[in-house]
Amino acid sequence: MKSSEEWAVILGVSEGSGAAIARAVAREPGLHVFGMHRGRHPESAAYVEREILDAERRASFLLGDAGNAEGAKKGAEALEAAIGPGKVRLFVHAIANASVGSLASGSADQLPAYKIEKTFASMAHSFVYWTQELVGRGLLAPGARLVGLTNPVVGSLVHGLGLVAATKAALEIYVRQLAAELGPQGYRVNLVNYGLVDTPAGRAGFPEEQWAGVVNRAARVTPARRLCTVDEVGRLVSFLCGDTGAWFNGATIDFTGGMTQTLLGYVLNEEGSRS
Repeated sequence: MKSSEEWAVILGVSEGSGAAIARAVAREPGLHVFGMHRGRHPESAAYVEREILDAERRASFLLGDAGNAEGAKKGAEALEAAIGPGKVRLFVHAIANASVGSLASGSADQLPAYKIEKTFASMAHSFVYWTQELVGRGLLAPGARLVGLTNPVVGSLVHGLGLVAATKAALEIYVRQLAAELGPQGYRVNLVNYGLVDTPAGRAGFPEEQWAGVVNRAARVTPARRLCTVDEVGRLVSFLCGDTGAWFNGATIDFTGGMTQTLLGYVLNEEGSRS
């Protein structure tokens, strides 16, 4: 049995990158996992939980919306009751709850205010809300790592994904600012930019019949001629948890495999995102 009593807190743990990161850090460096998800993928969440237990780590999953201030408070309260203070080695914000559409086209796909506000809360502001709760309650372990996730869409002009790009840009600013504020306390705050991956969140912005074309074209404009996998993202975050990752701070880490913003924008616009 592994001896570490430190924990990872992963928002969006049931699918995609969040699930892969949970599996990876349970194996190395051997963290227990507290996860929060909205219950939309119960079978996948159960599978992730079994994999964590197979790695001889504990798993505690909470159903709820982590993407707003109230959800952050409720989640942190549950976390505090479950594990106590000073044990969170890793916090990962892997929430995927964005709306797609135009910003001001005047057409049917124009995004209303409530969807814009929800997307910013889920994809950007909640990173700050959770950080405030973790710091304020003394839940972070010495040298804790806080990690957000982004992609090259933030620097591309893609129809329908302007709101997603805006929230990821805000998240990048939040990460840099929090790194400056928390760095003197020994904490590290970073953003991982891992390009396009084949996940339910990635597919959500496109009509189902177009997704295979998006993947194939994106692979062709990536030097390795394939997309990054979520397991590779998980291994990178596992690396950031270790001593060799301690000097990363306030960084947007390029893990795109050479997939540039310009090329990705071309790929996505060529296929056309969901309107």
